[in-house]
Amino acid sequence: MDYETLIARWQTHEQLCRWAETLPDRLAQGMSVKRYGDIPRWQAALDALPDLTPDHLHLDTARVGCSIDEPLTPTQQQSLRDALMGLHPWRKGPFELFGVHIDTEWRSDWKWDRLALHLDALDGRRVLDVGCGSGYHCWRMLGAGAGEVIGIDPTPLFVMQFLALQRYLNRDNIWLIPAGIEHVPEKLKAFDTVFSMGVLYHRRSPFDHLLELRDCLRSDGQLVLETLVIEGGLGQTLVPEGRYARMGNVWFLPSCDTLLGWLAKVGYRDAKVVDVGTTTVDEQRSTEWMTFHSLANFLDPQDSSKSIEGYPAPRRAVITAYAP
Repeated sequence: MDYETLIARWQTHEQLCRWAETLPDRLAQGMSVKRYGDIPRWQAALDALPDLTPDHLHLDTARVGCSIDEPLTPTQQQSLRDALMGLHPWRKGPFELFGVHIDTEWRSDWKWDRLALHLDALDGRRVLDVGCGSGYHCWRMLGAGAGEVIGIDPTPLFVMQFLALQRYLNRDNIWLIPAGIEHVPEKLKAFDTVFSMGVLYHRRSPFDHLLELRDCLRSDGQLVLETLVIEGGLGQTLVPEGRYARMGNVWFLPSCDTLLGWLAKVGYRDAKVVDVGTTTVDEQRSTEWMTFHSLANFLDPQDSSKSIEGYPAPRRAVITAYAP
C-alpha cells in the first residue's frame, strides 16, 4: 500500500505533520520481512487476488464489502476464495466480496450495532481506531460518514487483510497503519473521535492508555471505549493471576464504576456506560475462516458463567466520554 498520499496530506496539517515525519520509519519496521517471516506468504495471497471491479460498495451493512451485477464464474469465485483463505485466520468481520462470505471469528457487526446509536455524528470527522484489527469497524465508520479514518494495529496480518479489502473497495480516506498507540506522537490532539475497543485490558498501565487516548483527541472530542469489565462497585478490579480466558496478557478488569472513576481522574468529562453484557459463543466462535480455538474453549465446560480458570466469564462494556 502506498502511503505517500497520506503523508503528503498530513504534511500540511498543523498537528498531523509530526506523525507524517515518523510514518515512513514506522511503516518499514511494522512491515519488515526480516521481522515477520510470513509476510511473503501473505503477499503471495494478495497477489493471487483476481482482477475484479465492483459495481456496488457496501460500507453500512453487516457484511462490509462489495458486489457485482454479473455473478462471478465458479472459477473466479474459487480463485477469490482461495486467495482470501491464504490470509487465515480472519478474526474481525464479517465481510463479503463478490458473493464470497468471510465468516470471521467475531460478529463485529453486533458490537457496532450496540454502540452506533451512542456516537456523535461521524459526518466529516477525522477518526482514529486504536487496535483496529483488520479494520472492520474502520469501514463501518467510513460508511457512517467519517471524512478520514485511521486504524492502527501492530499485527502485519491484519494490515494484509485490510489491503485485500482495499484492493476492491479502493477508498483514499481510510488507512491502516502497522503501529501501536505508543507510536503515535504525544499530545497530537488531532482527532474528532477516538475508538479503543478490546485494548485497555491488555495494557499494563490502564491510566497511561487512557491518557494516550485523551491526547489523541481534540478538545471536546469523543472517546468510545470498549473493554472487559466485572460486576461490582466503585474500587473493585480483577487482576487475574496467570491467564484469563486463556489470554496471557490481561492485566486489569475493572467494574464499570471503577472505570468511570479512572476516566474522571485523568480528565475526561461526561463519561457514561452505554452498553454492558456478557459475550456469547454466538458472537465469538470458530469458523472455517478462523479454525483455531475460540470462546467456547475458553469457558468452564461445566459452568459457562466462568472462564476456564474460574474467573467470571468475559463481560464487556462500552463507555463514551469527552476530552477536556
